[in-house]
Amino acid sequence: MRLHNLIKSGGTKKRKRIGRGEGSGLGKTSGRGHKGQRSRSGHSLRPGFESGHVPLYRKLPKRGFSNFRFRTEYAVVNLADLSRVEATDLDRDALVKAGLVRASDQLVKVLGDGEIDRAINVTAHKFSASAKEKIEKAGGKVTVIEQKPATGE
Repeated sequence: MRLHNLIKSGGTKKRKRIGRGEGSGLGKTSGRGHKGQRSRSGHSLRPGFESGHVPLYRKLPKRGFSNFRFRTEYAVVNLADLSRVEATDLDRDALVKAGLVRASDQLVKVLGDGEIDRAINVTAHKFSASAKEKIEKAGGKVTVIEQKPATGE
């Protein structure tokens, strides 16, 4: 037996060909029933539509406040990642070039996970206390970029 002799186990099932006569079991109305919106061609209903009933999402109570739309997202970089980069002056562009941050990420935060053994100058939007302490202990410099407050526009 060779690979080209193997047959697919479980077999294959032919697709249903609708509208091919009464003998096929899917003739005449082709499984769409009689009349109504769903029997017509080109029908489309939005998700959650319940044929004139009050939809479930309108029946359920809405409670509380979600801050999700107004959150501030940071691209996170750890000290262990920074120690692998050869450059001594690290800003957002250098981190993008090193592949630690995506080009689409706007704000960068440095966290203190890992150790650093050389002096580096890091420029970012935010630093954790431990990251700041470890960088300065190694003889490096920390520069915080002042970010503009997000407007409601």
